Amino acid sequence: MAAKKEPKKITTQVLFDMKQNGEKISMLTAYDYTMARILDAAKIDVLLVGDSASNVMAGHETTLPITLDQMIYHAQSVVRAVDRAMVVVDMPFGTYQGNSKKALESAIRIMKESGGHAVKMEGGEEIAESVERILSAGIPVMGHLGLTPQSIYKFGTYTVRAREKAEAEKLLRDAELLERLGIFALVLEKIPAALATQVAQKLKIPVIGIGAGSGVDGQVLVTQDMLGMNKDFSPRFLRRYADLYTEMKTAFERYRDDVKSGDFPNASEQY
Repeated sequence: MAAKKEPKKITTQVLFDMKQNGEKISMLTAYDYTMARILDAAKIDVLLVGDSASNVMAGHETTLPITLDQMIYHAQSVVRAVDRAMVVVDMPFGTYQGNSKKALESAIRIMKESGGHAVKMEGGEEIAESVERILSAGIPVMGHLGLTPQSIYKFGTYTVRAREKAEAEKLLRDAELLERLGIFALVLEKIPAALATQVAQKLKIPVIGIGAGSGVDGQVLVTQDMLGMNKDFSPRFLRRYADLYTEMKTAFERYRDDVKSGDFPNASEQY
C-alpha cells in the first residue's frame, strides 16, 4: 500500500478530506512569530490567531477589549512564520455583530493586511447575514458555537453550555444553518460530549472541539495553557503537556543569580 501523501499546505479542502478520511485535525492558538514557527515545525494543522490574545498576551479579563488593529498585528506576525499550517484569524467583538457591511469590511481588512487564510466568528442565526456577506466575497469562514466568550456578559458565566434541551436544539439548528451558508469548519466550545458528537456526525464539514469530548473531528487548545505557562486556569478539558511556568521561572532565577554573583558572563562569553 502506497504511503499517504503529506499535504504541503493545509487548506479548507485538505481539512474537509481529513474529516472524510477519519483523520483528526490538530489546532492550537498562536499570537507571535516565534511560537508560530515552532507550531508550524511541529506540523500542527491549523493555527488560530485567537481573540484570546486579549487574555493571554494583554492580560485582560475577557476577550472583548482587543481591537481589529491588534488582531491584524498578531495575525501578521503568525503568517510570517508559517509554511504549512492554515492560519485562521478571530474577528474581534464589535467588528461583525449586527452590521453585515461592517463585518465584510472587517474581514477584508484581516485578509488583505494580515495575509491570513480564513476568519472565525462566534454565533449562529444572529450573525447569519454577516457570515453570508463575508462568504460572498470569497473569504473562508470558521464558525464557533457553544460557549462563545464574546458573549460572556450575556451568559454571565463560563460554565458548560447547551445542557438544557432548548439550547441544545438551537445549537444543532445553528450548526446546520452555518453549514448551509457555506462555512468550512465549526468550533464547539464547552458543551456536552454527546451533543458535540451528534453535531459532528450530522455535518459534512469538520467540527473541532475545545471541552467538547472526543467524538468530534479535531481539537483546539490555547498553546500557553497546554504548555503549562498559565497556572491560574485549570478547566477539566485542559491537558498540560509541559510545565513551562516552572522551567522558565527556574531559568530566570538562575540567570538572575549568575548576574548578581558575577558568574555571567564568564571569560568565554566575552570579546
